[in-house]
Parts: sequence; C-alpha cells; structure tokens
Amino acid sequence: MKNGIHKMIVVALALGLFASVPAFAQNGDSGPGRASAVFVMTNSAERNEVIAFTRTAQGGLQESGRFAAGGRGSGGNTDPLESQGSLALSQDHQLLLAVNAGSGEISVFRVLGATLALVNRASSGGSEPNAIAQHGGLVYVLNAGGSSDVVGFFLNRSSLQQIPNSTRFLSTNTSGAASISFSPDGRFLAVTERLTNRVDVFLVQADGTLSPVVENSSAGPGVFAVAFAPNGAAIVSETGAPGVVNGSAITSYAVQANGTLSAISTSVPTLGAANCWNAITPDGRFVYVSNAGSSTISGFAIGADGTLTPLPGTVVGSNSSGATNLDITVSADGKFLYTLNTGNGTIGIFAIQKDGTLVNGGSAEGFAPRSGFNGIAAN
Repeated sequence: MKNGIHKMIVVALALGLFASVPAFAQNGDSGPGRASAVFVMTNSAERNEVIAFTRTAQGGLQESGRFAAGGRGSGGNTDPLESQGSLALSQDHQLLLAVNAGSGEISVFRVLGATLALVNRASSGGSEPNAIAQHGGLVYVLNAGGSSDVVGFFLNRSSLQQIPNSTRFLSTNTSGAASISFSPDGRFLAVTERLTNRVDVFLVQADGTLSPVVENSSAGPGVFAVAFAPNGAAIVSETGAPGVVNGSAITSYAVQANGTLSAISTSVPTLGAANCWNAITPDGRFVYVSNAGSSTISGFAIGADGTLTPLPGTVVGSNSSGATNLDITVSADGKFLYTLNTGNGTIGIFAIQKDGTLVNGGSAEGFAPRSGFNGIAAN
C-alpha cells in the first residue's frame, strides 16, 4: 500500500506536462498580504451568487458582499446539488471557481481579498454541473445530469478553454456523480458515484485529456465525497448502510499506477449520521468529516502511509441541533474549520488546535434556512 502511494507522488508534471500553461503555487498560499475570507454559494435558480465574508484573526465572519456568478443555480431546499466541490479555490487561491447547475456553466472569479470580480464564464460541456477541480493549468468539471460525464478545460490566467476530446463518461447515466478531485501530483482524477457506490479514477494524459474510466467498487456503503491528502492518499466519505444509526464511515485508499484503488483504512466509523463531505488540513495531518444527520464533525489523524486514526472521542465538534451541516472547508492557514449549516442558515466556526481537536467558535448568519445553498471555500 505504501508503494502505491509512493508511485502517486512521482512528479509527472515536473517533467514538462502543461508547460505552456501558467503554473500555480502548490501550497495554497499566495503570500502574506492575502486577506482571509470565506465564500459560500447561493445556488439560486434565478440568479446564482457567491457571498463573501471577511475572516477575523479569531475566526469570526462578517459579510463583505454578494457577487453574481452570471448564471443560474439549481434552486431547491436542502442539499439540492448533492455534491462536494461546487465552489473551489484555485491552488494559489487567486481564483474562485463556481458551477451554475441551472444554466450549465462554470464561473471564474478573481479573488480580491474578501471581494470577488467575475472574469470569465464558460459552458460546462454537459448538463447540471455540480463539482469542479483544478490542478495547475487544468480544470475538470463534473456534470451530474444527462450522460454523467467529466469535461476538461485549459486554465490560462483566468480564462477557460475546453480541451478537444476531453469528455469522459461515467459508468452509467444515473450514477449520482458527487465529487471530483485531482491527486497532488496531477496524475490522477477521481470521481465518486453515489448511486453505483463506485470511485472512478482517470489517468491524466500529457495533452490534458483522460484515460478511459477505471471503475472501483467502494470499500463501504454510501460513497459520497473524495479528496486527496498531500501524501497522495484518496480519502472517501461514506454515509453508511441504510437504517444504521450513526453508521457513517470514512475510508482511505492508495491509488495504483493503473488507476485501481487499494484500501488502507476501511470504513472507519465516524460515530455520526450522513457523513457526505470531508476536508483535509493543508499540512495533511488531519481530515474532518461533516455528519449532516447528527450535526457533528468527526476528526481523524492521517498517517504517513494514509492510515486513518480517530481523534479521541472521534466526534470533535458539534453544531446546534438541527443545523444540518453540509459541505465543510479548512482555511488556507489551517487554523479554522467552517461548516455550511443549511438547517438553520448559518456558518459554523471551529478553531483547529495543534492536536486536531476543535474549539467551537459559534456561528455566523449567512442565509435563509433550507434555501438551497451549496458550496463553501476559505482562504
């Protein structure tokens, strides 16, 4: 398993792949002058917007503005996109990428401290985009509707150009596509399928296109989100088997050179319900999961080989009852964790301690309860 992770970290892109496209910083920090901010997306069917919040040194949030994405969201009530990554910051945190599920578009914002400027908008190349991922000069969007596919784009400064012949279909038209993530070295692109309980892996080719899909059955039931740790381990949230109280779990995998997955830690219990989202600290030491059904946060230490070890008590943070925390994010400096609480229309605030435990910092009002918000990202 360790060999599988080692193979992932071979520096393929350093050999010249995508050399013609601007490179992005790998540490998620564009310099000491960058303002701290948190962004959430309204996903409104009439006018999709991103709301920006200024973050204080203590982690508190104050709304700084609302910025039109130029397209339409899907609308809905609680978690209408059923995805992780509908709103994503670029690696250097200078761009914010958003999906417009209702109008089938991607919006690109320039991040100007705690404000945004819409600089580009492009067709997603499919139907109902619900998640997006970027690595260097590549962007791939996940289209959950229609034929369930992924489509690639070159990112040149802030402009998106669709890559010819980059569309790759998932295992079925009704896959329940839920998340998309690049491996740290850019060699692999992983996608989850909720309804088939699979994790798809694509090998990234030198021209930016993808290999045929490699389908992997999930180690546990209820696959939802996938994210890569800096050491190359793929970490997958699982909602668990139907009817099991607080039966959610999390699994880590090594990705082999051919795109197959090898489980490292299998279905480690979160002791919560409806774990659909996860967020990894920038230093790769910890991963936190959002248990929407129990309004709690569980935490795990990530070993050098990708092994997951529950933090003491496993559940390390709680929102108020009925908060229904959906997507979560960790600030770029690794100091704070934020949760998108659709049940009461707030953003949960937690300070991350050196040992991985969380200190509840209260919440910030941000939107109407059950109003269809999806997507959260933090500088």
